[in-house]
Amino acid sequence: MSGARERIAWAADVPLDEARRLWPLLSPSVGVVKVGLSLFVEHGPAAVQAFRAEGAAVFLDLKLHDIPNTVEAAAAAAGALGAAYLTVHASGGEQMLRAAVRGAARGAERASVPPPRILAVTALTSLADADVGALGFGSSAAEMATRLAEIAVRAGVGGLVCSAREAAALRTRFAGVFLCTPGIRPAGVAAGDQARVETPAAAIAAGSSLLVVGRALHDAADPAAAARAIHDEVAATSG
Repeated sequence: MSGARERIAWAADVPLDEARRLWPLLSPSVGVVKVGLSLFVEHGPAAVQAFRAEGAAVFLDLKLHDIPNTVEAAAAAAGALGAAYLTVHASGGEQMLRAAVRGAARGAERASVPPPRILAVTALTSLADADVGALGFGSSAAEMATRLAEIAVRAGVGGLVCSAREAAALRTRFAGVFLCTPGIRPAGVAAGDQARVETPAAAIAAGSSLLVVGRALHDAADPAAAARAIHDEVAATSG
């Protein structure tokens, strides 16, 4: 895996003007910008282009989930944007996941850019075990993540999205799998609306490939210092 900077993604869940102002403060320590639904719905491809122009790798977090034909078309459009990562929901099923991989590759080829790594979302980090049971996905988030990971890996996706609490088990079960872990909170930072969180060091130790950090960076009193601290924690644990 690359250095610590490339293993940290900032979830830019703030207005685009604010995100562009913050990025130079974070970029010495953070290599990836996650463009999620709020930014993309408001600004579309311009949100991706704004950060690519600054040299950032872009994580396009759209969590596509629809019938295979629709997802393939959406993934093709997303693949043409030059994003490094694109998310889909594993619960859409194997055929939908295969369609996403095909579509993203086709769109990227058409635009002469590298295809994004397709990341299949297993169990959202906001879900507690009781929520998973109520949805009928099993008795725990860990069980849900494992079930959906099996489908996603079989479909040929480029990686999985899970909480750091499931990372060690998935790393053992699927050797070499790329694991993206949201819900990262440095020690002392509130969990907010996340049910399954871990520190950067714990996530790396569990086998995470890419950490997603949002509010712990842009809500910090000193975002640049917060980014440096997370970078140094990842670097120390990785070494």
